[in-house]
Amino acid sequence: MRIHHLNCGCMCPIGGPLFDGFSRGLTACLVCHCLLVETEQGLVLIDTGFGQRDVKAPLSRLSPFFMNLNRIQLDRKYTALDQVERLGFSASDVRHIVLTHLDFDHAGGLEDFPDATVHVMQTEADAVHDRRGFIAHERYRPGQWDEVKHWRYYSAGGEPWFGFEAVRDLDGLPQEILLIPLAGHTRGHAGVAIETPEGWLLHAGDAYFYRHEMGSPERRCTPGLRFYQWMMEVDRKARLHNQDRLHALSLNRSSGVRLFCSHDAIEFKAFSDQSIAALQGRAGQL
Repeated sequence: MRIHHLNCGCMCPIGGPLFDGFSRGLTACLVCHCLLVETEQGLVLIDTGFGQRDVKAPLSRLSPFFMNLNRIQLDRKYTALDQVERLGFSASDVRHIVLTHLDFDHAGGLEDFPDATVHVMQTEADAVHDRRGFIAHERYRPGQWDEVKHWRYYSAGGEPWFGFEAVRDLDGLPQEILLIPLAGHTRGHAGVAIETPEGWLLHAGDAYFYRHEMGSPERRCTPGLRFYQWMMEVDRKARLHNQDRLHALSLNRSSGVRLFCSHDAIEFKAFSDQSIAALQGRAGQL
């Protein structure tokens, strides 16, 4: 399998380093870290970020509250479809989309790939039908997926993965791709684990938001992202429990698991650079 790291969204909330920890101006830089996986079953997208229709008609698709809070930068170059095409593929080549969850900044591009089967946790699919409260109503945008024809829903269970519950044998997908339930941010939030020749890669979605929450014994998060995580959580106990478990996994060097979240620009650049270097190295061996 070849894995491409895609940035399918740019958000620039007011707060600069109070959000992202590195910007020097008034605004921060957050990404929407997605994956494009080349498999024998066709292309697989892990999350979609914002879509073409979000860019063309944002007011009919996105929440004005989140558009202004996150200062979403609406540009076609950030859509998954544009980046898939720049890699030499077409929308029809994307056969599967695996979602961490159905928030507006993760599922906006679903309808750009009408032939794809969309894989998501059953509890997440159930949650979108219970949009009580302001945040729940604004975060889920049914217009982003009301034309999706092919859904596959999954329940937690099966053989554990490093102590986490894992959904294996996703319909039509290679066995190297797993769903890892990580509830808390949303009811059906999940990570996506991919087994590679270099070890496991875990897309943790929004189970955490800031690079320094993982990888070292001393954990820290910027005030802006700490507030945002609190504002968006549906189950604080579950979110913090799963974040603690991910932190422990990130410290377990023997596991060989490399993990990243959806919105940290520094993490995205590091993984993207590593991926490009690996692909160039393989090409040089041919």
